[in-house]
Amino acid sequence: MTTILIVDDRSTNRNIYSRLAQAIEEGAVVCTSASPHEALDWLTSNCPDLIVTDFRMPGMDGAEFTRRVRNSENGADVPVIVITAYDDRAFRLQALEAGATDFLRSPVDHYEFTTRARNLLKLQRQQQIIKGRALALEQQLRISERSQEELVRSSREALTQVIDTVPAMISASDEEGRIVFVNAYFAEFVDATPGSLMGRQISDVIRSDKSQLGKNIQKSILANKGASASFEEQITDSSGSERAFLTTKTSLRELIGGVTGILTTSIDITERKQAENTLRHIGLHDTLTDLPNRRMLYERVQQEIDSGQGLFALLLIDLDRFKSVNDALGHAGGDRILQQVTSRLIACVPNGNLIARMSGDEFVVVQTRIKVADDAEKLARQIIDSLSAPFLLDGSELNIGCTIGIALSPSDARDVEKLLRYADLAMYQAKAEGRNTLRFYSSDLERTSANNISLEADILRAVSQEQFVLHYQPKVDLETGSIVGAEALLRWNRPGFGITSPNIFIDIAEETGLINEIGAWVLNEACTQAAAWQNLGCGPLQIAVNLSPVQFFRQDIVQLVAEALRATGLRPECLELELTEGSLLKDVERTRLTLQKLKQLGVKIAIDDFGVGYSSLSYLKNFAVDTLKIDRSFIFNLADGTRDEAIVRAIISLAESLGLKVVAEGVETDLQLGCLLNHPCDEAQGYLFSRPVPAEKFSALMIERPQYLLPKQRMQLRKAHIK
Repeated sequence: MTTILIVDDRSTNRNIYSRLAQAIEEGAVVCTSASPHEALDWLTSNCPDLIVTDFRMPGMDGAEFTRRVRNSENGADVPVIVITAYDDRAFRLQALEAGATDFLRSPVDHYEFTTRARNLLKLQRQQQIIKGRALALEQQLRISERSQEELVRSSREALTQVIDTVPAMISASDEEGRIVFVNAYFAEFVDATPGSLMGRQISDVIRSDKSQLGKNIQKSILANKGASASFEEQITDSSGSERAFLTTKTSLRELIGGVTGILTTSIDITERKQAENTLRHIGLHDTLTDLPNRRMLYERVQQEIDSGQGLFALLLIDLDRFKSVNDALGHAGGDRILQQVTSRLIACVPNGNLIARMSGDEFVVVQTRIKVADDAEKLARQIIDSLSAPFLLDGSELNIGCTIGIALSPSDARDVEKLLRYADLAMYQAKAEGRNTLRFYSSDLERTSANNISLEADILRAVSQEQFVLHYQPKVDLETGSIVGAEALLRWNRPGFGITSPNIFIDIAEETGLINEIGAWVLNEACTQAAAWQNLGCGPLQIAVNLSPVQFFRQDIVQLVAEALRATGLRPECLELELTEGSLLKDVERTRLTLQKLKQLGVKIAIDDFGVGYSSLSYLKNFAVDTLKIDRSFIFNLADGTRDEAIVRAIISLAESLGLKVVAEGVETDLQLGCLLNHPCDEAQGYLFSRPVPAEKFSALMIERPQYLLPKQRMQLRKAHIK
């Protein structure tokens, strides 16, 4: 049975690492300690198979703790992983010199944690097998009546046979780095015989990108008896191909006593590294076009801003007639057009510049190191000319064209969000001027936007004249097919325009601060309606309300929620507040405290549009959240075996490991639903079940109590019929 010791003074970290450790292999026993001293006391009477420790702890840091572990009877050979938030190389060397086997950067990537820990346990077992068999051979030497010379010769041959069966490169070298032993795997890897390698420098035989690091570790081990260290390296084989290895170096003094040297064991982890690279690529690229996605775009633009290497341009490209083409050809045809657009952009844009897909039919080009604005205009016109040429699809010619808005940095802004917004303003101005053209951002675009001024005045009247209404979209339990909740969605019954989506007015409402009054009304109206449905005997229906980032930070949101619950009589657990990833990370400490207070009221917290915001997942352990809502962009093209399916599966697995509920939004087809039912997704919402409807129609739906028939019940799904 595998025993893993977790040492961290923070309980949250201990809980996370414990869950991850238990997932490494079935039956693993995980012991935790908040104090290094307590852990050392535990170690005197216990022998773990793996130790995971934080570097920064009160009273004793990770390096000193590791050093004492190495000096203890039960910890000399145990692999030690040190987790540190420090990026300084000196801290890593300090941990290695103290005897750490490996280290991870905090916050810890869960996949990397389990994979590295599993590899170290595998390596530990192999070394224990080798050590145990060596001890067994030593015992045979003592009791054998054969001559000492014959015993030594036969035991060496037996030991060699044992080591030759291990699927890893194993070698022994003396203090000068000369080879004194290699196993069959090692010899085969370098395409040589074991005998021909004896006496050669190991650095001359193994072509590694970490050759100098290996020499430094070897010197450190020889100077500190009993120490060991692990590191990853790229080693070139006899055919010239590079393979990734996890290498561990340890003193031979521990194994055979009296002989000074180094035992090196290297396990091939090439497939693991390839899997990591694949996941990293998926996280940074659009699944349809394989272009960099929004996350990678933000990182690249921020790098250009921080580098200060001169003028660069951000070109926001919007396809002019894509929506009509997409409506006519369907999503599959539209996807093929987007892929053709991608090919043309790659042909137009010089190497070294970034092309990214923002969303839908919007692309962004980051043109770096330009001398004057005319350089950006020249590239933009080349893109317009290229995309103006007809597209050929199934024998038909289609004309699309594009409009481009351009913002320059640092002259226009030195902020990623502002640059994108300015390019967006310029693009919309270009569309207003006739499409298939370009426009540079200028400050008068914001000042003279008559539409925004008119819209702001209309919003102000809408607040005073109670023109806002709520529509409700059902959330369906994917286990039972029953409606278990609803999301309250704001709509504006705008005179002369009819029902208007928040996409038209929400930005202006946030900029003017009117969102606070609108948001307070939405919260009270939704709670009132949910309480009314409960009084009708509809059961414990959960109502979800979106909170604007502006509202979350500018209002006393805790008091607002408490008053709404008190005034309406709605049970707190029936209210779920939805926040986007971006709003969670604007002021981390303030957000954490606010969420704690909201949780104390008893309400639920959901992360909306999960997966498209920020790369860091640290807030999942720092913030008190209950639900992850998978963004509709991952559901849109969802099918078994696709990249979107891999992403959705990863999100569901993450939520399941953290005990969070998962809701898929934007479910529109049986294919999407069928794919979701192959995974433990809790709830779903979308047009497949029902569009957002007014309160009275939702009330009729609740009285009807529909039971949606799901594909896994082998019956065709029927949509709700709302009159």
